[in-house]
Amino acid sequence: MSDWYYVLKGERKGPVKESDLEELISQKSLLEDDYVWKKGFENWKKLKDVPELTSFLAPEEPNFAQPDNTQNSHSLLTKNKTVTNLKIDSATLNQVIFANLDQHQNQIFIRIGEDRNQSYVDYGPYSVSIIKKLLEENRINEKTLFFIHGMKSWMQLANISDFEKFFQRKLSQPPQAVNKRKDVRNPFVAHLFVASSNKVFDGICRDISVGGMQVLVDHFPGKMGDEISINVHPENSDFQFVASGIIVRILEGDLGFSFRFSNLSNEAKMAIDKYLSRV
Repeated sequence: MSDWYYVLKGERKGPVKESDLEELISQKSLLEDDYVWKKGFENWKKLKDVPELTSFLAPEEPNFAQPDNTQNSHSLLTKNKTVTNLKIDSATLNQVIFANLDQHQNQIFIRIGEDRNQSYVDYGPYSVSIIKKLLEENRINEKTLFFIHGMKSWMQLANISDFEKFFQRKLSQPPQAVNKRKDVRNPFVAHLFVASSNKVFDGICRDISVGGMQVLVDHFPGKMGDEISINVHPENSDFQFVASGIIVRILEGDLGFSFRFSNLSNEAKMAIDKYLSRV
């Protein structure tokens, strides 16, 4: 594997391995418009113009003006029961998900990194129109994993039956050659109960620890300081737990929040420790 060089604050750095470059990108020390070079390049290239590095560029949260969803802010659990209650398989994937989805409704979660056997990060929820824009900018690709409530697990975008027609983008290899890893970790889903509104919402958990976590969910009707209850239930029942706590931060774009546990039970701590030991 070739060594890489890069320019940081006007100074040339390197050589470094690709894994070191990935870490710099993940820490946002290197941005998409910064220059990189390796043996074989005729000249320096912007990071965003190097296909083998673009998958390290995770979408910002958000990087686009978010649509006004004030009239549809109850998440898929209450907004679209038809889609939510379906167990979606590859045969019905395109018809159910993309043909029937509102182009501007935030309901698609994406996972960056796992397709390259790297540490993954979940983002979202995004609308179909934003997913299209991220593809156009090469910030995600056909191997990027996505999830919508109602699906059994994550799937690659390439598995959509009319990917090329829908996204107006050529696949780099036939869909049947783009295999989903058997050990892809399923989403860590939480049911969120809001006592003030007596409603339940679905979200995706990330950055989990015994102290708290972040939850990705569209237009959750909570604010900093609110106390809420959650029921976290990934597919593996060994990791399920119930917790209450306080919202300590609202994510930019109203795409979720940070949540600090309070009075976490021993059973919940054991479930979280078991999950963290397997990640």
